[in-house]
Amino acid sequence: MLKASLPGSLLLLVLTVLCQPLAAATVDGVRLWRAPDHTRLVFDLSEPVNHKIFPLDNPPRLVVDIARSTMNTSTDSLELAASPVTAVRSGIKDKTDLRIVLDLKSVVKPRSFVLAKNEQYGDRLVVDLYDNGQETVKTVEDVAVDLGGNRDVIISIDAGHGGEDPGALGPKGIREKQVVLAISRELKTLFDQTPGYRARLVRDGDYYIPLRGRTSIARKHRADMFISIHADAFTKPSAHGASVFALSRRGATSETARYLASRENQADLIGGAGSVSLDDKDHMLASVLLDLSMTATLSSSLDVGAEVLRSIGGITKLHKKHVEQAGFMVLKSPDIPSILVETGFISNPSEAQQLSNRSYQQKMARAIFSGINRYFEKAPPAGTRLAARKTGGSIQSAGGQVYVIARGDTLSDIAVRYNVSVDALKRHNGLTNTQIRVGQKLKIPAS
Repeated sequence: MLKASLPGSLLLLVLTVLCQPLAAATVDGVRLWRAPDHTRLVFDLSEPVNHKIFPLDNPPRLVVDIARSTMNTSTDSLELAASPVTAVRSGIKDKTDLRIVLDLKSVVKPRSFVLAKNEQYGDRLVVDLYDNGQETVKTVEDVAVDLGGNRDVIISIDAGHGGEDPGALGPKGIREKQVVLAISRELKTLFDQTPGYRARLVRDGDYYIPLRGRTSIARKHRADMFISIHADAFTKPSAHGASVFALSRRGATSETARYLASRENQADLIGGAGSVSLDDKDHMLASVLLDLSMTATLSSSLDVGAEVLRSIGGITKLHKKHVEQAGFMVLKSPDIPSILVETGFISNPSEAQQLSNRSYQQKMARAIFSGINRYFEKAPPAGTRLAARKTGGSIQSAGGQVYVIARGDTLSDIAVRYNVSVDALKRHNGLTNTQIRVGQKLKIPAS
């Protein structure tokens, strides 16, 4: 019937098209990211593909077969030194398929999946190589925490995005993932230099961690506080100002908050986290326990967020003068007070320039530290060194605030804690040097 109803020339065209093989895909780029427990290889594709992977032994190798594809890029520039991969080879198999062979130093646990194109990337094939045989060993320090000794307050610092997910892109190639990691490292240094604190970075390099994985890492660190560092982007470059967010149980408190929460939660689609499986629990019991825990945690989050916002407001303009609330996934930890700090709008040329400047990054880190420190000075967790020093600490007198020196204090620590300079403290108390003694009372000047 088809032959009878089509002219001869059109029939020939139809048959020619049907007989031609489908166009082959091309691998147009290869990128490698190293994380603490795995290595990620990302293959940029011209279109979706079918693939399979399988290991080979003696020596260890991983084979990646990509159907109807060809290699259109070089792998010579890949930095393999810190990864389990020693070489990447490729060739054509069965005249149509692309075979990529990864030569390995040791056996790995591989995982692969494809990602559909989105607003930032085209189609991709992701191959994750998980290090084999890693075990978590409980240290003496961990046991001391279990026994309830005088421990440090643990601050978990999450630098947003990373690796395959660059976050917001600013003018002149400024990337959010680089800016927030720099601020996070500066913030960690401040905490580690202050007696009574120890900071842990969720990521300390250019690699991606799924959003739920970030809160899991904070829990493994036994964190007392989780802070996620980001830099805003908005459709209008005129948008400006820093913000502090806590979790909202009923939704976002502004259109901007709603937009930002949606954007950040999409990061798992960009980074390729895959599906998340939740453990089976009695629904009613889980709901009640979660509600009780979340209520207390959210209250603490709002309190510490207010202190941080107050400090940040001293160095830059604020987008909103109150702690906003939105459904950021990284804030959904029922047992750890959590805040998200948007350090400025990287889509704003002026703020992007500031955020890429190391001096300003240090200034922002000091402001965040000051706010968190004020919160924990008022409400130190039980069993911590800060709680033990509470017999020192600040008191109110008719002449203003007074700080009683406790063991381990230094003048510079106290200056940072109250957001004043060491010189101002010395002048206000008639000190000729920085020597102080336990039990000594210091009058605190207005900051």
